Amino acid sequence: MTKSMTEGSPIKLILSFSLPLLLGNILQQAYNMIDAAIVGRVLGVDALAAVSATSSVLFLVLGFCIGICAGFGIPMAKYFGANQLDRLRSTVFHSYLLTGIFAVVLTVVTCIFCNNILDIMKVSDNIRKDAYMYLFIIFTGIPLSLFYNLLSGMLRAIGDSKTPFIFLAVSAVLNIILDFTFILIIPLGCAGAALATIMAQACSGIACFIVIQKKYPLLKLTKDICRYNSYAVKELFIMGVPMGLQYSITAIGAMVMQSANNSLDDVYVSAFAVSAKLKQLAMCPFDAIATGVSVFSSQNLGAANTDRVKQGIIRGTAVNTAYGLLIGIVLIFFGRPLSLMFVKSTETAVLDASARYMVCVGLFYWSLGILNTCRMSIQGIGYSGMAIFSGVLEMFARIFVSRKFVPKYGFTAICFADQAAWIVAALYCVIVCVICVKKASAKSVIHENIKV
Repeated sequence: MTKSMTEGSPIKLILSFSLPLLLGNILQQAYNMIDAAIVGRVLGVDALAAVSATSSVLFLVLGFCIGICAGFGIPMAKYFGANQLDRLRSTVFHSYLLTGIFAVVLTVVTCIFCNNILDIMKVSDNIRKDAYMYLFIIFTGIPLSLFYNLLSGMLRAIGDSKTPFIFLAVSAVLNIILDFTFILIIPLGCAGAALATIMAQACSGIACFIVIQKKYPLLKLTKDICRYNSYAVKELFIMGVPMGLQYSITAIGAMVMQSANNSLDDVYVSAFAVSAKLKQLAMCPFDAIATGVSVFSSQNLGAANTDRVKQGIIRGTAVNTAYGLLIGIVLIFFGRPLSLMFVKSTETAVLDASARYMVCVGLFYWSLGILNTCRMSIQGIGYSGMAIFSGVLEMFARIFVSRKFVPKYGFTAICFADQAAWIVAALYCVIVCVICVKKASAKSVIHENIKV
């Protein structure tokens, strides 16, 4: 069911829209965590290190996929809010077209350079074979990731965040079943974990496509809308590619950081892998609420109601910051026991290092709430190009800490690299968000005067 966010309580609309997103994000992280838990506890810490040694590379590539699809959804939400349905349907067609092109290019390039990526990431010889198999299989599933994220973005643009969640829930259960099948019953090792992930995502994408074809004629491809339009392509590029690059630029810093960590002892590689899983799970509410604010802002911008845009951003930021303070306390005091989900209690060195990392992260988690909400708001009101620079700042902050301090302070420096990136980027995004909202308000006033 489509849902307009141009009327009603901003925070209630954002939270009701964000709840299915939150549950979906948790499920997505859950089956990533299940991969890690089964691999770590069944196959051992070396296998866990192999699966996680290139996680920042996957974040770079898959983050680009998620980013461009999220960017494609912004014009859709704007046209839906403005009730310009012909332009919405044209945007849907061109989104399919561009996504297909990106799918082919990204899959071919990443699969060809898989070995080179392992060299860049300094993956040790004892885990290289498993790391290669896992990475290569995940790369072959890039079209499936793009397909699901595009379709879920379309549904969210018109106010339906529940349908993607339902099918993601089904795929999460399927992923668990496939994990046990390909690792415990059919001993495929790390490759089995990768196969389970891409097969589960394929099911989510196919299910979303079927629902769109049957229940949402507004998003259904028909012959009358399948006509090339250079303006639509340009608009999608302007919104999608910067968002994809923002994820990727951020990931470059994470790659340098992970490469620096990989050069340390394998204990720290495993500890970093465990901490990353917990950190990603804790981020789910940030991403869900920030996405809700972004869609809310896009729809209300389309309806030329910039006062509601401001309200949504302020209240969404407040909620995310409060959550950041709360979850930070949880990570500080319960990071070590939570790490036991992934490694055995006998791996005391790994558990100690993971607990140290989570304490350092927990102290600054509130800043991530501000960063995510303001950055997604900037993108939601159409200034995705300006949001890219926040990713650049994150990248340089992580690279600086990794190059300057890791050689001297080792894993302790790794424990503070993320926080340095978050705070620097958050300061930038707050200032830019205020500027962009003022620009959007001025454009809205000019547009209304022209209409009059």
